[in-house]
Amino acid sequence: MEPNSTSTWMFLLAAVSVFAAVSVSEPSDDTFKNCTFQTQLFERLSADLKEAAESGENLPSTWSSQQSARLLVSTRYLKDLLHKHQLKDCQLAEPKECPAARVPENGGLVCVTVNHTRYCKPLCNYGYDFGFLRRSRLFEECSNQTRFKWGTQYIGGNRLAVCNVALTQISGAHSAYFPKDRDCLTTKSQLQDSFIHSAVAELQSKGIEGDPHEACLVCG
Repeated sequence: MEPNSTSTWMFLLAAVSVFAAVSVSEPSDDTFKNCTFQTQLFERLSADLKEAAESGENLPSTWSSQQSARLLVSTRYLKDLLHKHQLKDCQLAEPKECPAARVPENGGLVCVTVNHTRYCKPLCNYGYDFGFLRRSRLFEECSNQTRFKWGTQYIGGNRLAVCNVALTQISGAHSAYFPKDRDCLTTKSQLQDSFIHSAVAELQSKGIEGDPHEACLVCG
């Protein structure tokens, strides 16, 4: 194992521990804004995590199992912090009287506001399917006309869909599933803008006209 690989893993342990310390308490809106090393540390952390993941099982020979355990604990906290941060993309959207829709685990939501109505489309990752048939029910909506409550197949609340483990995906429309090689997070990290554009076009094809804004994609 080359020296630079060992230093990469040591940096990961140190950097992730910094964020683990931040995430011990409930993150505030200023958690990321006030982080001293925000931009450089996140960019280095992202690059080194990618390099470490691509190295497979080739851990440094000097790396101990205790260090692996510490990194696992720290990344667990960091994962929770980052998950909460990406969910903010869809929060506080117009109309503000509508509660934020609950993002299904093992899937995601793409949402947009048009003419004072909030539309959200639930999606499932590959290997999961909806609990109810919704082939013709692509979007759920919330507006003054719905008394600022989500129209949903689930009674009350803001749960729009549930993605259950399934061998086949037959309950939803073809576009309501992420492909096998690209789950919600991968889509968000690589193709978010084009994916949202496609969802907006799909909504417009249903006769929903108007200026779309506050569009977002969030993952469970």
